Amino acid sequence: MLALKRLYPPVACAGIAVAVGAVVAGQIDPTPHPDPFDLTIGEYAAVEGSGATELALVALAVAAFALTAGLRAARAPLGVTAERLMVVWSAALTVMALVPAGAPGTVPGLGDRIHGYASAVVFVALPVAGALMVTCLGEDERWRVIARPVEWLALACGFGLVAVTYVALPGDRMLIGLAERVLLAGEIALVAVLAVRLAYLNRVRSATRASHAALG
Repeated sequence: MLALKRLYPPVACAGIAVAVGAVVAGQIDPTPHPDPFDLTIGEYAAVEGSGATELALVALAVAAFALTAGLRAARAPLGVTAERLMVVWSAALTVMALVPAGAPGTVPGLGDRIHGYASAVVFVALPVAGALMVTCLGEDERWRVIARPVEWLALACGFGLVAVTYVALPGDRMLIGLAERVLLAGEIALVAVLAVRLAYLNRVRSATRASHAALG
């Protein structure tokens, strides 16, 4: 079990890195397709052709579960509600990755609705979780150093959520893809801060244990 707990931080960091790389690769895919900024992330994944966007979502879902499990194992001071929202965010990412949206112009089906609901949860849950965990992080000496960055990123994600909501409703979906990608980038940055700090604390804990074992 201890060895499994040690795997959570590197898996989370690796998943985030793969997700970022896949997102970038998906945007420069040479296959002809519509402007990504005019399509939601799910719609773009359906027409992009290379599978990079689907890979990014799967990698981010794996990273999210590993990060959530790692934070719980490390007893990170997130607060009960924020921790539950992290679990919800991870589950919604998994659904978003496994249930693809239909291509633009097709008749929406059940899969489109499920994907749409999962996307909404993904875009709402993490900004709220980030805002809720700031105070708890600031009160813990181990995690205080990232409290302010998490606060800034949660605030940025909040503005991004407002932008996505406006574009999706009264904005007639103009640049919906750009708004979603900016919000998702903010969410990835937020979890990356948590993952890097978790990895650092895990390394410090392992070094301390090794030192005590050597002295013993």
